[in-house]
This record gives sequence, C-alpha cells and structure tokens, in this order.
Amino acid sequence: MQTKRLAGFLLSAFFTIGSATAFGTDDIQMTPKQRQASGIAVAPLSVKTGVPGNGFPAQVVIPNGQMQVISSPLSGLIQNVAVSVNDTVTKGQLLARFASPMLIETQRDFLQAATQTQLTQSSLKRDAQLFKEGIIAEGRYLSTQSAHAQAAAGLAERRQALRLYGMSDTAINKLQSSHVLSSTLDIVAPMDGMVLEQMATVGQRVEAAAPLFKVARLNPLWLEIQVPATYAVGVKAGAEVSVRGISATGKVLSIGRNVSANQTVMVRADIKDDLQSLHAGQFVEAQLVSSVSTEKQWQVPSAALARNQEKAFVFVQTSGGFRAQSVTLVGQSGDSSVISGNLKGSERIAVKGIAALKAAWMGLGGGE
Repeated sequence: MQTKRLAGFLLSAFFTIGSATAFGTDDIQMTPKQRQASGIAVAPLSVKTGVPGNGFPAQVVIPNGQMQVISSPLSGLIQNVAVSVNDTVTKGQLLARFASPMLIETQRDFLQAATQTQLTQSSLKRDAQLFKEGIIAEGRYLSTQSAHAQAAAGLAERRQALRLYGMSDTAINKLQSSHVLSSTLDIVAPMDGMVLEQMATVGQRVEAAAPLFKVARLNPLWLEIQVPATYAVGVKAGAEVSVRGISATGKVLSIGRNVSANQTVMVRADIKDDLQSLHAGQFVEAQLVSSVSTEKQWQVPSAALARNQEKAFVFVQTSGGFRAQSVTLVGQSGDSSVISGNLKGSERIAVKGIAALKAAWMGLGGGE
C-alpha cells in the first residue's frame, strides 16, 4: 500500500492534469521538463499506404478452372501410357491408350442405330411422296414420320455416348462409313498444361470413372493469404501483392467474409509474374504492398499505441502537453503498425513513455 501511495504521489507531482484527471478527458497538461523526466519521446507521423509489409502466410493454389482430372470412360485395360508427371502437354495430345470390350458394344449399337435411321429415312421419303399423290392415308405418313424421329433420336444418343467415351467426331464418322469396330480408345489431353499426377500404369485394369491423370494450366496462379481479421479491413481488391524472396507479383482478387477458427480472413490474389519460382501447394510469405484505398494512413511504432476498451489511441503533442487521439488500426506486423484516423499528417506523436502518458490520461495518481 505504501508503494502504491508513493507511485501516486510521484505521478501527481509530475503532471498538472486538472480536469484531465477525470477519466475520458483527452488533454494531458505537461511541461517539457516533466516530459523529459518521464522518458517520453516524440516523432513525426510517417505516411504509409496499405498494410505493413512483414508478410502474411499464404499458399499457392491452382485456379479451379485451370485443372482437370482425366478419368477412365469405361472399365478396361491400360495398354500404353504416353506421358509422365511434369510433362508439358497440348490439347489433344495422346496421354494413354485404353482397351475395353464395352467400347465394341457401344460402337455396334451405334452402327445398328445408324442403319435403322437410314431405313426409316428411306421409308419416310417414300411415304411422303405417296401421301402427296394421295395413295396412302395421312395416318400412315405420320406413323412413318414418328418412327424416323425415334430412330434419329436413338442414333444421336449413341453418338453422344461415343463422344463421352472420348471418340472424336472424325473417328465416329469414320466408324459409320467403314463399319470397322475397334476395342481401343485414345485418352487425350483436354487442355494445354502440365501433368501433375499420373494414376494410370501400363497393364492396369481400371473401373469406369477411375482417375488416370491430373492436368493443369499453371498460368496464372492464386495465392490464398491468411490475414488477421483485425487487419483485413485495410485490404482492398486491386491491392498489389508480392511474394517475399522472389519477384512474383500480382493483385488482390477478393477478400473473404468468413473468419476462420484462428481469426484470420482468406484474401485471394492473382499472381502472373515469375511463376517458375512458385509451385502448387507451396507455402510462402505474401506481402501486401499497397492498397487502392484513398484514405490516408500512417506507419507508427506498435509501442506508440495505447488501448482502452478495445480502442486504439496515439498521444499527439500539443503546445501544453499531449492529446489522446482515437485511431483505427489498419494493420500490424512485428514492431510496426499502420493507422488511419482524424490526423493531418503534420502531427508529432509520443513513441516512448506511453505507459506514463496513459496513466496520466486515465487519472492515476489523482486518487489516494
């Protein structure tokens, strides 16, 4: 108790607070001698845009629209594999050759449907002429017309099945003209890109829809950056992003609206430069370089901030001492913080001795 009384006595001796002793008053009266005795140092505000740049954890990911898994269209046997992991492929390039008895059955059904369609088309053409000449009734003509429509629909269905199995229109037309069935099917790349995974091996028997390859286009790439929720308010779509240690740069695409269990917000950025230095799944340190926000921001030492009831304050030097100024904490990294608020930029703020100023501001020393 004696120690508390002594501390209170010293504080009240140092500061002439007057009405500032009442909690909530922003002005703190202090002479230069008192400031020096309390170890208070001041410094000018430093202009800064964006969030502090010590970096945030991020992961390199491939955009969803740039990645495809190629699956087995039917149950069958892998006869040949033409590519391997890390190979660059172009659209239509052979990846593997696949054999399946089910493919022969589907081709046979297609040829039967094609033949049936030709027959009904001939019947329709004949009955159309007979109906025109009044030789047959309208009901017979309509019946023939309906049969042809059903046959054409069946042919279209079987053609589409062959397309789904991976046959090109050229191969299907060749089948229709030659009537030569084949049990093998070429698995080709659906896009330009790189083979990221190979799940198929020569001689392997696979079931329908079994994954065989994963192919992706690696330009551009995304960064999924984990930014603390309290700092995410300073991030804007279009803000520049860089990756620490390499020259990869990009821009923020979106800021998440969901806060994770560790109180971070996912910020997604689009990266287009120096992509050879980045790998899908890699963890990196992302630096938010600048923001498109027009609001003025200042960089201050984190130690210059005082907190009260979850609000942040800085102590602005005045002619008679200091003034507690409420500010918004935009971002913080290590010993550096970025703030915004009702400041002109020409002010000088306290950067040391914050504890003594806060004690005076809250009226400590004016008690017992």
